[in-house]
Amino acid sequence: MNKAFTKSLSKEMVRVEGKRLLIAVGGALLYSVGQNLFVVPSGLYSGGMMGGAQIIRTLLVNYLHLPLQNFDIAGLIYYAVNVPLLLVAMKSIGKQFLVKTLTCVTATTFFLSVIPVPAQPIMTQDVLANCLIGGICCGFGMGIALKMGGSLGGTDIIGMILIKRDIPVSVGRVTLTVNLIVYCVCLFLFNISTVIYSLIYAAISSFSIDRAHSQTINVEVKIITKKDSHDMEREILEHLNRGVTRMDSVGAYTNEKSCILYVLISKYEVSMLKQIVAKHDPHAFVVLDEGVDVVGHYLKKL
Repeated sequence: MNKAFTKSLSKEMVRVEGKRLLIAVGGALLYSVGQNLFVVPSGLYSGGMMGGAQIIRTLLVNYLHLPLQNFDIAGLIYYAVNVPLLLVAMKSIGKQFLVKTLTCVTATTFFLSVIPVPAQPIMTQDVLANCLIGGICCGFGMGIALKMGGSLGGTDIIGMILIKRDIPVSVGRVTLTVNLIVYCVCLFLFNISTVIYSLIYAAISSFSIDRAHSQTINVEVKIITKKDSHDMEREILEHLNRGVTRMDSVGAYTNEKSCILYVLISKYEVSMLKQIVAKHDPHAFVVLDEGVDVVGHYLKKL
């Protein structure tokens, strides 16, 4: 294959992934705006590990009387918890997911640290409105990061580690378990209204995540190529972390030998797969079938 063509495709992949990373960082910004302008001033608590970081922050401020004023250290606590998790997960999750998640977690910590927390909620007399707006901002922020192939960290990373180690759990179950622990602690430390409004916020946030990102849309791909497919298979395995089934075939009209590569991916991986195929065989015949049901050992990525 022409080296210039290969090089241009590689540059295109870098450009596309760089754009996706910037959008994911934008999701981190939207999440941080929702937290610092609506959730924190209302005295609400997020679910997951961020909720745990917020509880630790409250305990430090109330019992150690740290003079933090409008600075919220929950982001720093969240970062301190996520970095060891990412180090543990290095061998369990894909390189791109790792890099994007580390970037998003760092960006989230930065935004949470620099966006000032107002003394009073923006919607001063309406906690429910703060729950609604904060939940939408935070949920869509997390969903955007997931859609771009990254994550804002926390229970997503724990879920991925457990799945990779063949432990029969899902990311949703891990999140639910951590949320139950967080809100039980909130119920013990704070009043019932704080817990109820926090649960409302968590429900709205979860709904918004699903609206921005769906991890259950699977795409069945069949690639028919007449060229040696080993390099293409290796790149799919390395860059998409997806299994490939190769089948020998013969054209009915031409009687020429070819091979069919069968791959199952998520809809967010389609663009990268197309670039990989075009890099190795621009004349390959690619068939995509979206929304297929999959039963068995198939990894649903975040």
